[in-house]
Amino acid sequence: MARYTGPVCRLCRREKMKLFLKGPKCDSMKCPIERRPYPPGEHGRDRMRQGSEYLVQLREKQKARRIYGVLEKQFANLYEEASRQSGITGENLLRMLELRLDNVAFRAGWASSRAQGRQLVRHGHVNVNGKRVTIPSYRVRRGDVVSLRDKSREMIIVRHNMDTLDRATPPWLEAGEGGQSVTVRDLPLREHIDVPVREQLIVELYSK
Repeated sequence: MARYTGPVCRLCRREKMKLFLKGPKCDSMKCPIERRPYPPGEHGRDRMRQGSEYLVQLREKQKARRIYGVLEKQFANLYEEASRQSGITGENLLRMLELRLDNVAFRAGWASSRAQGRQLVRHGHVNVNGKRVTIPSYRVRRGDVVSLRDKSREMIIVRHNMDTLDRATPPWLEAGEGGQSVTVRDLPLREHIDVPVREQLIVELYSK
């Protein structure tokens, strides 16, 4: 299983904005970007100036990758698939990222971050249509019912997240069983995806 294992807050500092990769810590004064709002490294302060067109496009791609926890090869493959689909390529790409199972666990309020949602999936706490799925990149479809397993519903971390996180369920998901399950009502539209990414710049980058 390939995944990023380095310092997470460093990623937010590199993008010079909060990507909310660590849940509640991102909303507190402990967030490093509150104290050091410039890129990491010896020459971090020098990177504050505006870069070239290519750099702006690259940073948008990196930002999207880091928000959803996807590695470079996976992201490139998703873009290729999105470009083959009908419709707007950038919106297709974001839609596929939103339909990842780890993101659904995050959107349902069971996890405080997508990384935690990934861990819930990998540890077998999530069912899709009654069957356990342990692949974070599994893509849900319209009509799928995603639910927590019976024993997982009593986990302290899951109960804490459901009780404390002030996060509304997106319109393309319908909560059920007191929030213990969600049904994919429809495919997410661009206005339902609240990530700070300009997807057109990603398309322009890959179109070069």
